[in-house]
Amino acid sequence: MQDITLHLLLLLFAASFFAGFVDSIAGGGGLITVPAMLLAGIPPLQTLGTNKVQSIFGAASATIAYARQGHVRLRTQLPMALMAVIGGMLGAALATIMPGDVLRIILPFLLIAIALYFAFKPNLNDIEKHGRMSATLFGFTFVPLIGFYDGAFGPGTGSFFMLAFVTLVGFGMLKATAHTKLLNFGSNLGSLIVFIFSGVILWKVGLTMGLGQFLGAQAGSRLAMRIGARLIKPLLVIVCIAFAIKLLADPTNPVRVWLGF
Repeated sequence: MQDITLHLLLLLFAASFFAGFVDSIAGGGGLITVPAMLLAGIPPLQTLGTNKVQSIFGAASATIAYARQGHVRLRTQLPMALMAVIGGMLGAALATIMPGDVLRIILPFLLIAIALYFAFKPNLNDIEKHGRMSATLFGFTFVPLIGFYDGAFGPGTGSFFMLAFVTLVGFGMLKATAHTKLLNFGSNLGSLIVFIFSGVILWKVGLTMGLGQFLGAQAGSRLAMRIGARLIKPLLVIVCIAFAIKLLADPTNPVRVWLGF
């Protein structure tokens, strides 16, 4: 593609700032940045690779902000983050043979189910509960699986991490959000490494948007720490529903093709 113009870079910066703000609270930043890059004329494969550059800035920014306030302990969570890195690398490496149509069929309904769970489940707050499994077991099972999904496909990863932390490990909403950002950073890093070697990254776009993501994530994470579950829960529901609508609105989605509309 031709060199991107300054005004498009500024628009992408603004989009990434808003994406970083939303993503640091409830995930779903890719719902904003990926369409923005496609509308700017960036080819799909380069969009996916470049999106990982700017996403990692947002995840790192939010992780740092939450860690400074003690909501996530980086040293003790490094093994879990490493599993996310490995999962992201494997997912990105095997993306070409993943059953993409199957994921596009199932994902909207999974996101709607997650939204309904968080909308109607009582007693979802910032208080920790007894988990169904230990954090160690969770780190070696579900973390690499969700990381693999992030590297191979991506949309909804933050929502899946949030749901898993709350329902399986027993984390409160704020703690789940903080740890989700750390694991998002890990899976983004793993897939980014693969995309770097594939040569599909537009570095000027990625770094410009990365700055926007970093600043937006700082603002969003600070707001989330002040308000907690009262902000995280409704925004997570909105993001999941928006993702599902976006996926089903695609005329090439297999569900629409099958139903004939």
